[in-house]
Amino acid sequence: MLLRNTVDTTAVPPAERFEMWLDLVARTASPLRIRTEHAHDFAARAEIVELDPIRVVNYRYPSLDAVGSSRLVRESAPEIYTLALTVDGDGAASQAGKSSVLGPREFIFYDGSRPHGVRHVGDDGGRQPARSVVAIIPHAALPLSPDRLAPLLGGRMSGTEGIGALLAQFLLQIARHPEQYHAADAPRLGTVGLDLVSTMLGRHLVAEDAVPTEARRRAVVTQMRAYIQRHLGDATLSPQVVADAHHVSLRTLHRLFEAEESTVASYIRELRLARCRHDLADPGLRGQPVQAIGARWGFPDKAHFSRAFRKAHGVGPQAWRAGQAQDAAREVNPAASTVNPVAAD
Repeated sequence: MLLRNTVDTTAVPPAERFEMWLDLVARTASPLRIRTEHAHDFAARAEIVELDPIRVVNYRYPSLDAVGSSRLVRESAPEIYTLALTVDGDGAASQAGKSSVLGPREFIFYDGSRPHGVRHVGDDGGRQPARSVVAIIPHAALPLSPDRLAPLLGGRMSGTEGIGALLAQFLLQIARHPEQYHAADAPRLGTVGLDLVSTMLGRHLVAEDAVPTEARRRAVVTQMRAYIQRHLGDATLSPQVVADAHHVSLRTLHRLFEAEESTVASYIRELRLARCRHDLADPGLRGQPVQAIGARWGFPDKAHFSRAFRKAHGVGPQAWRAGQAQDAAREVNPAASTVNPVAAD
């Protein structure tokens, strides 16, 4: 599982909650002067997921106003950027002479080493908690200089279209389901997230050339992988279909994947088999025929599904499912006897 730290202020008495939150913000981002009507009972939660080199934080908190004053910035001088996605509620932010009003699924970008202000109000007039997902990025990690990024500070960016939508989806997935990933995935996920951030910022600067070629390539590959995952159950999904959907030639598609661990066709096949394994091992789906599960994930032909599964795992899908059921039974009752399944796939 990814390295995750959860801070829930309701674990301490109400009188101590706001101070606990101030300390959390100072440690994870930068010291802020925060004003709120809920200081007497600040029920808030933060789930911090450590990638490499970025940090993703899933926040839930009462309405507040926060200011990174000149004095606080001078004293701490955190060399970090913050890219915050509003999830629930409305907000506003200001930096470098620019102010923006934010709604759900909009990003705000600011530099922690410069004075800034942030306001966030929950839905229903502030009676509901505000929610945001934040990427905290070291200055040195971005391939764009602070001077080049200055025009974007305090500005809002859409999280519902283009690269912004892809980045929002990525951050929300990591923030909400870190348990779905292994600790070893953190550096790769951090690289993907950083590439998406760099590409989105470059697009908003109307300077795609400012983003390194490799970062652009990885961002495009990430977009293609997301497309493949969304259409995995379509039996017609193929490298040509992926290429056509992204308006590139098949040759360009293969060139984009040259630096990846697998080809496009292998990635599709491996992902389909992974989904099949998951469903075959699910006790709730034991009543479904093996072939129905294969068809659901793009293997409509029974013989082809059996050959592909056997080649990958050494046994056919029916025998593999039976083995998983036996393993589950042994976990429940280690003393139970086992019988080797004999099944034709």
